[in-house]
Amino acid sequence: MTPFAKFTTALATCASTLLLITAVPAGAAAAPAPDDLTAALQRENHTLGSQIREHEGGDEQIVVPADPSSNAVVEGIDVASYQGNVNWSHYWNQGKRFAYTKATEGTSYLNPYFAQQYNGSYDVGMIRGAYHFALPDRSSGATQANYFLANGGGWSRDGRTLPGALDVEYNPYGGTCYGLSASAMVNWILDFSNTYHARTGVWPVIYTSTNWWNQCTGSSGDFSSTNPLWVARYASTVGALPYRWQQHTIWQYSATPIDQNQFNGGYDRLQALANG
Repeated sequence: MTPFAKFTTALATCASTLLLITAVPAGAAAAPAPDDLTAALQRENHTLGSQIREHEGGDEQIVVPADPSSNAVVEGIDVASYQGNVNWSHYWNQGKRFAYTKATEGTSYLNPYFAQQYNGSYDVGMIRGAYHFALPDRSSGATQANYFLANGGGWSRDGRTLPGALDVEYNPYGGTCYGLSASAMVNWILDFSNTYHARTGVWPVIYTSTNWWNQCTGSSGDFSSTNPLWVARYASTVGALPYRWQQHTIWQYSATPIDQNQFNGGYDRLQALANG
């Protein structure tokens, strides 16, 4: 090969390399294949009760007997990114009157469908709220409460917005209780709750299951006088409640065909919760 040919070959190689460098931002990893991306999203995005159902069961559809003698419950649903753009008119026509939407997880995940879901439920007439999936081993309760508040978890006294909900359940990444002792878990939840209350004036709803709560808090730490309880139990009755709570505010009783919830009271009491 002549010197000129060697030069042109080297120049072409450099140009190709330059194109590759400019095409990918510095430090960026190659885009994952669609199947890998789906798996990654599933790893970093956990829905309300997903780990409770994995550990305690409850994927079957539950039909809760209606009490014909009273109008003492209000039906609702909860959604996350897996539902995509929700047809809210459909659920309104099914009698659903409130909805919670996942906003955040830890301090790195944001629901890309949050605006459509959160605002869409409100626009159709529902009373709406947002929830945060807790990862207590990643950062402090205060840090995650502030992240939640900065990304859709706020509250306003408009009569249509429920206090934000803290979803604390089985660890999707490892040990059931996130490697925390019972007292450390109670303190983490208290840190989140106090931070949320200090910034909004209302206490967050706490979502959990009785089995997880009693195991991971060691049946200690009394939140019953401050935080409304949203209990998960996939059965025809609510059953035993977590430590010290004498009544539940919301009951998630089924996840099929979508997460089904009952507010424990009439519509006026649901409005009262929304009003703080």
